[in-house]
Amino acid sequence: MTIKFGETVFFGAGHFFRIGAAIMFVAIAGCSSTNTGGPVPMATEAGPKDTGTFPNLNIPPQVAAKQFTEAEKNAKLAQLKADENAQRAKRGGAAVTNQAALTDLAKKHGPQTLTQIEGKCDPALDPTCK
Repeated sequence: MTIKFGETVFFGAGHFFRIGAAIMFVAIAGCSSTNTGGPVPMATEAGPKDTGTFPNLNIPPQVAAKQFTEAEKNAKLAQLKADENAQRAKRGGAAVTNQAALTDLAKKHGPQTLTQIEGKCDPALDPTCK
């Protein structure tokens, strides 16, 4: 029992000291530098520059692109509406104008679906259903 205890304490401690020494050597190596030159100069074009004058906020800034006129805006909106109507016609989905029919369908759709689910048998889908 004593031998086992001594072996664990003394040989285990040596293992921890070796790991600690390795970590210390890595830390010392990280602190040393091989750069013998001076500091690297920063880029002179980066960041704000002191021009010695204040900006004049009364001068409007230059725009990035030419602005649309009212006629160009209306022409582009008309083209978008035409494209939208063409897409709607391709889908075949006509706009439903009878809101009462849609409300009635919404009220009946839930209970009808529940009866189909609870019945677990739909004669329209399964002809052998009884």
